[in-house]
Amino acid sequence: QVPLVESGGGLVQPGRSLRLSCGASGGPLNDFAVGWFRQVTGKEREAVACINVRHGATYLTDVAKDRFTISRDDAKTTVTLQISSLRVGDTGVYYCAADLRALAWKLCEDSDHEGISWGQGTQVTVSS
Repeated sequence: QVPLVESGGGLVQPGRSLRLSCGASGGPLNDFAVGWFRQVTGKEREAVACINVRHGATYLTDVAKDRFTISRDDAKTTVTLQISSLRVGDTGVYYCAADLRALAWKLCEDSDHEGISWGQGTQVTVSS
């Protein structure tokens, strides 16, 4: 497993954008699929978007389409989730997860198994 740290959450107004970052304290994430998940108020945790860090292939769930973008930096040390046109319903805790040698879609579609590393989460609150 790899220690993950999320950052970038906070209080934002509806309609604004936000960028969340996920990094590993142990170094590059070349061999991992990394995904963003969220648990919004009143709901179970759900997958948002995942990326194969080495190849950059992405997988977006229905939650993510239109307003969310996942990417990684050239050094392959940070995975970013860009959220635009934030809504009150986006309020919740956002987590990143990493799965060694996994495909992006597989991490998003099957995150409930051993071996996946999870960050502590970052709170996003959308409110006027």
